[in-house]
Amino acid sequence: MTTPIQRAGQLRDEYGAADANAAELLCDRHPADAVAFTFVAPDLGSVDLTFGELRARSERVAAALVELGVREGDRVATLMGKSQELVVALLAIWRLGAVHVPLFTAFAPGAIAMRVNGNGTTFVITDGAQRDKLAPSADLPAERDWRIITTGTPVGDDVAFQTLLENTGPAPESVAIGGDGVLVELFTSGTTGTPKAVPMRLGGMAGVVMYLEYGIDYADGDVFWNIADPGWAYGLYIAILAPMATGRRSLLVCAAFDPALTWRVLKEFGITNFAAAPTVYRALRHAPIPDGLVLRHLSSAGEPLTPDVITWSRQALGVEIRDHYGQTETGMTVVNAWHPDLIAEIKTGSMGKPMPGYTVQVLQLDSDDPAAVGEAGRVAIATSSPLLTFRGYRNAPESSAARFTADGEWYLTGDVAALDADGYLTFASRDDDVILMAGYRIGPFEVESVLTSHDSISEAAVIGVPDELRGEVLIAVAVLAPGVGPDEALTADLQQLVKQKLAAHVYPRRIHYVPELPKTPSGKVQRFLLRAQFND
Repeated sequence: MTTPIQRAGQLRDEYGAADANAAELLCDRHPADAVAFTFVAPDLGSVDLTFGELRARSERVAAALVELGVREGDRVATLMGKSQELVVALLAIWRLGAVHVPLFTAFAPGAIAMRVNGNGTTFVITDGAQRDKLAPSADLPAERDWRIITTGTPVGDDVAFQTLLENTGPAPESVAIGGDGVLVELFTSGTTGTPKAVPMRLGGMAGVVMYLEYGIDYADGDVFWNIADPGWAYGLYIAILAPMATGRRSLLVCAAFDPALTWRVLKEFGITNFAAAPTVYRALRHAPIPDGLVLRHLSSAGEPLTPDVITWSRQALGVEIRDHYGQTETGMTVVNAWHPDLIAEIKTGSMGKPMPGYTVQVLQLDSDDPAAVGEAGRVAIATSSPLLTFRGYRNAPESSAARFTADGEWYLTGDVAALDADGYLTFASRDDDVILMAGYRIGPFEVESVLTSHDSISEAAVIGVPDELRGEVLIAVAVLAPGVGPDEALTADLQQLVKQKLAAHVYPRRIHYVPELPKTPSGKVQRFLLRAQFND
């Protein structure tokens, strides 16, 4: 019998091999008639896509991309919702050894521009409904290094995605990028500077698969649905990549989140294994629960899961929700695992134990020595961990160095937790000012930069405050420019500016106006003082 540690080693060797081939590992080795994805419409109509169909369509698109000039190592971005076109495009990108850059569909032009300009992006593949965001504007000038492929009506020199699907050229040989090759480049937010590019290597798939097998426990006979958006790590890694790698079906619902629709899908499709952010579970509490559910496992990730939600699920559904912890940089590393070989009693408030393949320690807040049992400290992952492949951000040496201890032995997650005598970790806080809202990491810098671009604002600080539904929401504290007075119209104008420049979900729910911001002698804003003052 294979132990979890042995399985972690097998996966590391498989996905980390020098000749590892993403197309082969994710699709081509699986039975052609096996269902890869089931796409569900709002009316619950559904369409299956087999691995054989996925292979054929992605080969045609890959051939067309080659004709358009896409080469190994090029960045190809997607601004797409859950759809057949999305998964076909992704596999086509990976067939060529190109790098996928996910763009969240809620992003505004400014956030899109930051992620695709000047980083080697050659094409942005977009849904027709998202095409207008890519029109020339102050954020996206007409002269660009990349072209647009659209599933809708082409504009100018756009390429129609349908013509890619109809390509009749010979299928290109899939590129073996090896375990060190970059599969995906996601962006993650920090407290300073713009979001940073995280290279997700093909070797990192070992940790992703390990999580699906042991954290989620996707077993034979399960019907699995991870509701997370594929524009973010948990949705892309666990709803698309991990099921593909294991040759198992994943359900993708092609609709915006709605509690009533979610309950209908859970019932009508016989979902046994469901994963979502705590925000989803909190919203589901307020909608009627249908009869006939067959749920076996419920998993949560993206933000801390509060005990009241677990109590509700036990009482209302007869299944507890198990909290899991991870990052874009690392994958899922600490879990309340579901697999029979790892399952253990949940401790209230704990995010679980380190997953096999990762060595996790809590370091003291002011040194790199281990913290005492029960003492809050910095969550760190040993760089010698077999499943940890993150080595730094792309083109950001200073930010990368800050993520590791001086001796290089530990990767610092930026989170604070306590480790008890039984090996359980309990989240305490961020050790920086990143905001966790509805499963999304939001760095204050981007929002502050937009606010201070307004003529009426001289300084601004953004903080997260508790919210019953979303975990945290953003509020802003601003210093007005000389001669400007606060009013509701200005607040509404600033909120709309953030929505237009970044994304609708990151606008500050409240804006407080103050004479000055609290700062250290060196000029750094002390956001912890603002949280203490405005945390109501």
